[in-house]
Amino acid sequence: MTDMIRYFREKQQEQGKETTYETRCPYCSVQCSMSLLEERIVKRNRFKAIPNKQDPTSEGRLCIKGFQAHQHAIHRDRLRYPLLKVDGEWMRISWDLALEILSEKIEKTQQEAGKDAVAVYGGGSLTNEEAYLLGKFARVVLKTKYIDYNGRYCMSSAAAAANATFGIDRGITNELSEVEEAECIILAGTNIAECQPTLMPYFRRAKKKGASLIVIDPRETGTTKLADLHIQGKPGMDGAIAVAMLKVLLDEGMIDEEFIQNRTTGFEDVRKQMTSYSLQELASTAGVSVETIQEAARRFGKAETGMVFTARGVEQQASGTSDVRQYLHLLLATGKIGRRGCGYGAITGQGNGQGGREHGLKADQLPGYRSIENKADRQYVASVWGIEENELPRKGVSAYELFAKVKEGAIRTMLIMGSNPVVSSPNQSEVKRALTQLDFLVCVDMFISETAEYADLLLPTTSYLEDEGTMTNLEGRVVHRPAQRVPFGEAKHDWQILCAIAKALGQSHGFLFEKVEEIFAELCLASKGGIADYSGLSYERIKEKGILWPCPNTEHPGTGRLFEKSFYTNDGKARFGSAIIPQQKEKESRKYPYLLTTGRVMNHYLSGVQTRRSEALFERAKEPFAEIHPETGASLGIQEGELIKISTVYGKAIVKAKLSEAIRKDTVFVPFHWGGAQSINRTTCDMLDPVSRMPAFKRTACAIQKMIEADGKNGYSKQKRTSQVKEDAKTVPDPVAAHRSAENVRV
Repeated sequence: MTDMIRYFREKQQEQGKETTYETRCPYCSVQCSMSLLEERIVKRNRFKAIPNKQDPTSEGRLCIKGFQAHQHAIHRDRLRYPLLKVDGEWMRISWDLALEILSEKIEKTQQEAGKDAVAVYGGGSLTNEEAYLLGKFARVVLKTKYIDYNGRYCMSSAAAAANATFGIDRGITNELSEVEEAECIILAGTNIAECQPTLMPYFRRAKKKGASLIVIDPRETGTTKLADLHIQGKPGMDGAIAVAMLKVLLDEGMIDEEFIQNRTTGFEDVRKQMTSYSLQELASTAGVSVETIQEAARRFGKAETGMVFTARGVEQQASGTSDVRQYLHLLLATGKIGRRGCGYGAITGQGNGQGGREHGLKADQLPGYRSIENKADRQYVASVWGIEENELPRKGVSAYELFAKVKEGAIRTMLIMGSNPVVSSPNQSEVKRALTQLDFLVCVDMFISETAEYADLLLPTTSYLEDEGTMTNLEGRVVHRPAQRVPFGEAKHDWQILCAIAKALGQSHGFLFEKVEEIFAELCLASKGGIADYSGLSYERIKEKGILWPCPNTEHPGTGRLFEKSFYTNDGKARFGSAIIPQQKEKESRKYPYLLTTGRVMNHYLSGVQTRRSEALFERAKEPFAEIHPETGASLGIQEGELIKISTVYGKAIVKAKLSEAIRKDTVFVPFHWGGAQSINRTTCDMLDPVSRMPAFKRTACAIQKMIEADGKNGYSKQKRTSQVKEDAKTVPDPVAAHRSAENVRV
């Protein structure tokens, strides 16, 4: 990389001033590192992103989002200073006034309704330091139990399943370098080719070495194109596929009895359950053939080594935790865990979704992946924070349930930092109604997002180029993200904002940090002895290539492969759960005959607040689409590119049709990166997994209706189209307009 940088530097210095920023892509969980060269010339600045070939995870690769990541960071829409909503309009105010107003609102709310009347909603892209400090701020300064984050929507089902099975939740149980040593790989509900494209070479190399790749997805994707076997099951039936595979492994004697006996518990109950299941019925439930199930099971069972990866397709279900456990059963039953080329990976979606839950952004967790309900855990963290154990609040509720608490009147003021729940939450209209019901809403963001539109106060934060800190990538590798660019306008780092609010509330003790490295040192201390033990880490140790946790002391090299000798349970053995077939309450009906599933596209990230402000990315994907099978489209009279309305019991969205034979005839796929009438989360199911409290985004019964009627002449009637769209819009309430009207101003 040095020679390449030197070449560009020499060329650019011939034309104008140039600055190099060492940084990391702010988007997905791979956290690819790079050098960003900025050349300042008379009329404009030019940028060049150069991937770091020494990066042990990305191996010197960047996807299109990484190459264009700087575009949102320099965008003209960036918030430059605090904004207060007065008479429905934004007014610039000073930081001092903003903090004074915010502290008064918090104090008034808590005096009238109690400490828990103030809630905190965090984001999975915050650095480890800021995630840690936000959790500490909620519990020490606000003393509220109501804190959670959008990572609850990401991989909480996988986390719950891994904790129940292994006693620990780390994104991948092995280093990614071991992928190419697996003889059989299962990718269930994950489209790595579009969501984490820089990881694809690991799987291509595995295939080149002879690995068999099984991909489970209701759609054909860039990932399934690499597969030896594509299992195109129904949305929400992934668990049934895994149970059926386990039955074949049992019936055909492809299990590792010695491993099961020595290193697991609970298998005999599973064995008994399997005798009552019919392979034909399981396959029918899953929507695939018996032969396909048998082929998949035999490929995995006969392989000497193997790995399983899951992502949102499996996890974002009302039975997500149980479904993930069924895939972990395949690993335990065949002994493919804890050794080279054998393991499990939950493909984390957000940039720091892993670190956020490890250090206190989830309602039930304290730093180090400790439990907020465990007395010993509470005592230790309280001692680090300089408070009494009984001063710590108990656990609250999950992210989506926070909005239900608002509607109940239990929460009256909310701080949202680094998230856009209006676009990212299911059953969007309920979230909007909750936000309008708040007495006071403050959003900390870089832009006026769809959620920030509802705020009373906006506080500008810094971008990834300006905000130094650490992230924990999908391997569990803790990495350093340097930042040298000057903050935009009056924007402050998230950690600085939290310290300033604490001071305004008269509670500066424990929030007098002068640099972010000091926060990391306290985080490491707070994690000491916990499951996610960072206590052996420091900026100096991780700056070059990062270190995989747990790392319990400064001499420890980090843990590349988990479970070589034991699991993280009381007796050191992994736990089998029940072999459960998904029982979906969300079913097709005469009124809603299709199944809606959602996901990502390569050019956008999460709710799209950042990527929709990148010209290069937006030009490649300006609007969402509904991918439906041509036969389904023909039966409804829908042609390519026509506007269609997708309706569910939760709401409706208007998008263009994309006809494709790559999807099941009973399924519709829509990406979720857009707001407004095109936001598909206006329609998604809000049922929650009973364990993880993950919403069931990936399966909602829906109806499809074309918006444009043929006029029998030369195409389509514009008048019909316009009137239909207007009529549809009338039926959708606009809480933003109501919220911003003069009579609803609360300041």
